[in-house]
Amino acid sequence: MRVTYKNPGLQHSIDSILLFQTEDSTSFWSDTLFYFFPQIDKEALAKKDTPGQREYLSSILAEIYHGIKPELDGKILKYNEHFLNYEGQINDALSDAFDTDTRIIFNDLTGYICLNPVCPRFLRERYFDVFYKSSERGALGLSLHEVIHYIWFHVWNGLFHDSYDEYETPSLKWILSEMVVESIMSDERLSSINPYFPRENGGCVYPYFQSMIIDGKPILDTLAELYRQKNIKHYMQASYDYCRKHEIAIRQHISEAENQ
Repeated sequence: MRVTYKNPGLQHSIDSILLFQTEDSTSFWSDTLFYFFPQIDKEALAKKDTPGQREYLSSILAEIYHGIKPELDGKILKYNEHFLNYEGQINDALSDAFDTDTRIIFNDLTGYICLNPVCPRFLRERYFDVFYKSSERGALGLSLHEVIHYIWFHVWNGLFHDSYDEYETPSLKWILSEMVVESIMSDERLSSINPYFPRENGGCVYPYFQSMIIDGKPILDTLAELYRQKNIKHYMQASYDYCRKHEIAIRQHISEAENQ
């Protein structure tokens, strides 16, 4: 497993941003943009159709992009060097976690450095976005989160033989994949190089998972206990069974958190 960081250009950033500015996007996903780029008028953007949104964003972000392009290009070197410093350590930890040699899979992952403060990942296309304001340590922490998704679903698919279409939001399989990151990240070889671990440092999963209480205890603690008791394939089955049992409560908590 290896990540190579690149600058994909302004248009990629705009396309990425627009994924979270749809009518269905909750403020949890959409409003981060306006925090980092107050030049963008939220109401003006919302009133436009997609081509209009793209044109509006281009008119504002083009100047910003060209002003920070040297910084973006400089971070390509920093991010790649920092990842390579820990590549062996990361592969050792993930190989143990997933009971598979990660050195021979996913050596073509790409981290696109862009202006979108929300960082989506694309399983089939094997790339994910990294916000340009991230330090090299922050970029690595985010990348570890995303890399775990790629390997999780690789092993998961080999176990359940289902469709990659089921691995996206709002599927329960997507929800589970977002939560289990913390359990896997608890390995000292990973947690020690992730500035967002543990929860007191911000956490390596979405905040609403950190506050989710199921059966009277944090669901992340329950998943961590299951992780320590079972090998990865048994953990996948046991954790998914637990989430299916409590799916209504899990979805209700997410909905309330995203719509606050």
